Amino acid sequence: MGGIMNDGQKELHAVTGAFGYSGGYIARRLLEQDKQVVTLTNRAGKGHDLEGRVDSRPLRFDRRDELIASLRGVKVLYNTYWVRFNSKRHGFSHERAVANTKVLFEAAKEAGVERIVHVSITNPSIDSRWSYFRGKAELENTLMNLGVSYAILRPAVLFGGRDILINNIAYVLRHFPVFGVFGDGQYRLQPIHVDDLAALAVEWGSKDKGGGDGVVDAIGPESFTYERLARELMGIIGVKKRVMHVKPWMGFVVGWLFGKYVGDVVITRDEIGGLMDDLLHVENKPTGKIKLTEWAEEYKDELGRAYQSELARR
Repeated sequence: MGGIMNDGQKELHAVTGAFGYSGGYIARRLLEQDKQVVTLTNRAGKGHDLEGRVDSRPLRFDRRDELIASLRGVKVLYNTYWVRFNSKRHGFSHERAVANTKVLFEAAKEAGVERIVHVSITNPSIDSRWSYFRGKAELENTLMNLGVSYAILRPAVLFGGRDILINNIAYVLRHFPVFGVFGDGQYRLQPIHVDDLAALAVEWGSKDKGGGDGVVDAIGPESFTYERLARELMGIIGVKKRVMHVKPWMGFVVGWLFGKYVGDVVITRDEIGGLMDDLLHVENKPTGKIKLTEWAEEYKDELGRAYQSELARR
């Protein structure tokens, strides 16, 4: 780990996981605005387009003093850290992610960070039966009571670049004779392009300390039912497959078996439950500009050609 040193002239901003997905887009946006960027990460940046452009420091939750030192002089922290699912085998869980993020928040406060921009999820609830949404709600409450200026962004689903969900839906549509839809398929989702999310994060990061606290639904300009999304993607990539309505447990089992084949976690109970409970939809004006259908049309020749693995990125 290492990289450039703070020259003392530019504002210093920190991004978790700049060598990853959404964190990378946020870091690029900050660099375009002539900010100096440090990333907290456990991933090597070798070969990444941001290698040498950001200062890389370890994201070690068990070394609080090191976190504090890494965040000294930082004006704004952009937190994208989270885990998608619980896995005893791989040693991570939503509960652990909550505990880790609280350590990060406290370290940022002690280091004198002026503002935290935190990526959450649509419709989090402390009473949710799904640990994903419950954990996100707990972190929102923690941040709101931390005593540091904050902005909370609530995306539903991300697309663009190396996204997982939309690409892998297209992958299944290309490679399987049928596409399984959980239940009636009429639950909704509002995908936002990852660069729109990054632009929103940087915009909220620049708001004045103390006067710009807020919670924002980060949603794109198009809303789909799950079944309609699958059919739209079919038309765009030029395939015609049968849509089969399946019981949620059956869809989970098929996803589990497919996951064994590709060495990944394809779908989780929390994700199925969140979808079917309509938790990826809100009644609000869109904050993103890029339409999924137009983006998919532009990248239709490569969309879904290769499977995108969550575990391979860790």
